[in-house]
Amino acid sequence: MAADDGRMREAGGTSRLGSLCVSRMGFGAMRLASASPFRAGPSRDRAESIAVLRRARELGVTHYDTAAFYFSPLRSANELINAAFPDHDDDLVIATKVGPARNASGEWIEPARPEQLRGQVEENLRQLGRDRLDLVYLRVFGSGAIGEHFEALADLRTEGLIGELGVSNVSTAQLVEALGIAQVVSVQNRFGLDQQSPETLGVLAETTRRGIAFVPYFALAGTGGESGRPHETDPIVTEIANEHGATASQIRLAWTLHQGANVLAIPGTGDMSHLEQNVAAAAIRLTTEDLDRLARGRGPN
Repeated sequence: MAADDGRMREAGGTSRLGSLCVSRMGFGAMRLASASPFRAGPSRDRAESIAVLRRARELGVTHYDTAAFYFSPLRSANELINAAFPDHDDDLVIATKVGPARNASGEWIEPARPEQLRGQVEENLRQLGRDRLDLVYLRVFGSGAIGEHFEALADLRTEGLIGELGVSNVSTAQLVEALGIAQVVSVQNRFGLDQQSPETLGVLAETTRRGIAFVPYFALAGTGGESGRPHETDPIVTEIANEHGATASQIRLAWTLHQGANVLAIPGTGDMSHLEQNVAAAAIRLTTEDLDRLARGRGPN
């Protein structure tokens, strides 16, 4: 599907992250610093990455998902976002995540303890050049209680360092636990056409019931995760893409947005043509027959 600025601005519509209104088609910054996130590889050209961010804004994208641990040897996703949007546009919403941590050499270290979350929040504030973070997700590891960590973020919200709170990689029980502490406006779990575990489907149902936004990550990558999807392997997706004059990735993104009014998308890229294709996917209207064909033979996995 070709890019058309006017159509793309309106196609996906908007959704709410608590008090924040954002475009349903957002932008994920994981691949902004390098095409090979978290692995040795060349850093992207700084000017090109900034141009991609600004083009996304021109196309109507107002929701940007990032993290301080998104960096390559020469680039930081947060710094690139700060450079691309120095005027701090009021319509722009930047969501970030805390919990995971990498050292200066890029090696993963132990996730933050509750008392270390303030430092991670302040690190994001410094890198983004802001006095307050729009939305902060607590990225969860494992199935244990998350109360102490989430309480620490709720305290920082009370102090005014954070606007809204979300949780990521959580079970339904963990979501309910967080809701007992403070308002949760968004949940970010792994979910996509090829990634529909019973646990995540349960979380999606709970967010829908409660009117909470659901923001899948790796919606395009599927089982490839951070390595990405090297090529399309589902003949039904390819067939439907051909019928719509679209790419397979666009069909996967369109499917994501068709999962509910509270479901958003944050595909990530550092490539201009991929960006325009991703945003254009919001204009694709899948038919009931298309959705049935995509669902056929797929149960929870």
